[in-house]
Amino acid sequence: MLYRFIDLFAGIGGIRTAFEPYGQCVFSCEWDIKAQETYEANFGEKPVGDIRTVKEKDVPDHDILLAGFPCQPFSIAGISKKKSLGREHGFLDETQGTLFFDIARIIKEKQPQAFLLENVKNLRSHDKGKTFKVIKKVLEEELGYTVYSTVLNAKGLVPQNRERIYIVGFKKQLVFEYPEIPENGPPLRTILEENVDSKYTLSNKLWNYLQAYKEKHLKKGNGFGYGLADLNSYSRTLSARYYKDGSEILIPQEKGKNPRRLTPRECARLQGFPEEFKIVVSNTAAYKQFGNSVAVPVVSLIAEKMIQAIERDVTISDVVEEERTKYATR
Repeated sequence: MLYRFIDLFAGIGGIRTAFEPYGQCVFSCEWDIKAQETYEANFGEKPVGDIRTVKEKDVPDHDILLAGFPCQPFSIAGISKKKSLGREHGFLDETQGTLFFDIARIIKEKQPQAFLLENVKNLRSHDKGKTFKVIKKVLEEELGYTVYSTVLNAKGLVPQNRERIYIVGFKKQLVFEYPEIPENGPPLRTILEENVDSKYTLSNKLWNYLQAYKEKHLKKGNGFGYGLADLNSYSRTLSARYYKDGSEILIPQEKGKNPRRLTPRECARLQGFPEEFKIVVSNTAAYKQFGNSVAVPVVSLIAEKMIQAIERDVTISDVVEEERTKYATR
């Protein structure tokens, strides 16, 4: 069976890339203009812009909703006012003004079979845990979905330490298990290009600054500073700020030569994008885009598990009943 899915907060289409083997994307949304350029070059369509202007009724019907949404603190302002007016309010009200609200209103209107939401690991502790608590309440109690969440590290699939939270939900009470990610993955040297342009090598001025900055913070007892990568291991987390100085992942070079930044293609590989993925923007924009993206191989494994759960169609109550029957016949 082929599934219809939508791609919200789509970035450059990392989550879509993982789900394409299972169906067709029928709607995409991304506000960043440069990311739209990359998305259109690779998928042949330009995403809709600001999700807040999209009416939920206008979103095409779909089976699976995908979203790598930004996290924002939720305000309860206005709830006490509604109470004083004798009006009912739901958890959804608490999320108004945030981008999660836009996901929730589309789920409420379209009732997809399943969803996958991706975010930074710290979503769990964001705003003292309140953000995640409200998200789960909305998805489970107000929208009626069976929700699973876990943090997975991509370093067993790509040579990068990248922990992200993945929230999976099903309209039915389906049994679902996250994929097991290998403990050890490919070394960093496997994604490096040969004959890299000298423009990626740090200037003496920048390299001296980064060394002095690190030395200063070492004396203060903290670990701020550049990260010289071990080519036989994995790198630090690639971030959207990589374009500034590349300091979190510096590639050592032969003796007497300053370290260098990763190239945009190496960043694409670090996130597990296929070699044919087109990079059509400036280096600065590309670094931001790959730093904001997902590790595609991790999402591919989650996609496979989600599709298996839908097609297996085993519910939690089925498992409980099976266990009860086993126990009763002993």
